[in-house]
Amino acid sequence: MQTQHLSVWQALKTGDWRMKLSAVIMGGSQLLHGQIIKGLWFLAVEVSFLTWFFTRGIKSLGTLMTLGTHKQGFVFDKKLGINILHQGDNSMLLLLFGIATLLITAVFLYQYWVNLKSARQLTVFDLEHRQVPTLTQDLKQLLDKKLHILLMSIPLLGVLVFTILPLVYMISIAFTNYDHNHLPPKNLFTWVGFQNFGNVLGGDVAGTFFPLLGWTLVWAVMATATSFIFGVLLAMLINAKGIKGKKVYRTLFILTMAVPQFITLLIMNNLLNDSGMVNTMLMNWHLISHPLPFLTDGTWAKATVIIVNMWIGIPATMLVTTGILQNLSQDQVEAAEIDGANKFQIFRDLTFPQIVFVMAPSLIQQFIGNINNFNVIYLLTGGGPMNSNFYNAGDTDLLVTWLYKLTIDAADYNLASVIGILIFSLSAVFSLLAYKRVNKMSTLG
Repeated sequence: MQTQHLSVWQALKTGDWRMKLSAVIMGGSQLLHGQIIKGLWFLAVEVSFLTWFFTRGIKSLGTLMTLGTHKQGFVFDKKLGINILHQGDNSMLLLLFGIATLLITAVFLYQYWVNLKSARQLTVFDLEHRQVPTLTQDLKQLLDKKLHILLMSIPLLGVLVFTILPLVYMISIAFTNYDHNHLPPKNLFTWVGFQNFGNVLGGDVAGTFFPLLGWTLVWAVMATATSFIFGVLLAMLINAKGIKGKKVYRTLFILTMAVPQFITLLIMNNLLNDSGMVNTMLMNWHLISHPLPFLTDGTWAKATVIIVNMWIGIPATMLVTTGILQNLSQDQVEAAEIDGANKFQIFRDLTFPQIVFVMAPSLIQQFIGNINNFNVIYLLTGGGPMNSNFYNAGDTDLLVTWLYKLTIDAADYNLASVIGILIFSLSAVFSLLAYKRVNKMSTLG
């Protein structure tokens, strides 16, 4: 057996007692081989974890299963002769601490595995009669071959605390009855399995979920397609031969990107409401007799948000398309013209396919972004007009704005968590399929 290919499990079976000691006492093999600092680190990790786990961790795991058993309420105090508020358990904190315990345990198990791998390496050194690296040599290797591990350790810790922990917590809420009737600390909430998913996909809330899902997909397709198509046409128009002042036109359209999006949307909201400037001017010019329901009628509001989004999306597409057009091979265009192709044929068969090929990843990103486009909908219509057939949602609400309302307005955190999981699943599936298709096109090209 080649020692370099010796696995950890093989080292535990065939290695000496020092290797086996590391499986029980972390850092044991390192300390016995003279690697004092590394050995003390592993030993400190084990002692700290076991001390914390048996004093706090086991309790946190136990309460994670029940999410609390003592409800807050008033208890009569015989000595004082009055009712005293008993705090009880806080299901929200118990869930958070339980998940944190699982993550800390996972980090410890990883450290335990690193300890075994280090001990396995020392076993290889013994079998090959090689000198054990000193602390200086280990530090030199850490700053050279393992520099990426050193640099990524702190960011990974931040990701674990600020991304993975909240994400797992959010997903866990989807399997509880944490809603407006079970708000902690006054009330307890418990595990309910897939009940919330059944309620969203086939229960009372399904009558809101599927219409909003359909509108979300329609919105994402229309918002992406209109911005792309009209952005390409605008870029073609500005870059056409004979057009003067191209830099001025590009600057004017780019200025719309310089204004913060939320300011544009709030201004549009004021312009298009029933008493806004647009309706007022049309009525003063006697073109209409009553205000047009840009934001107060469901169909009108949906058309309005798509049109307003074009104001925001077209300049960005125009800018990218301009860069593509300026780098297209003119030899191909001239060859097509010599063969008798007209401008429309050149655009259809040569220019447009290359634009789509280059912008395909960006279009996928825009589509996913529009599925989760909170700003345009919420700042322009607020999800309205409200629909009495929907649960806490309006006609123009996307799934993401509905999620926000379920959290902030209705305090139905369990349903909001389910919606968040479904949005992520939808976005992930589409992204995987779309990028796979783009990769195939790139390979064929």
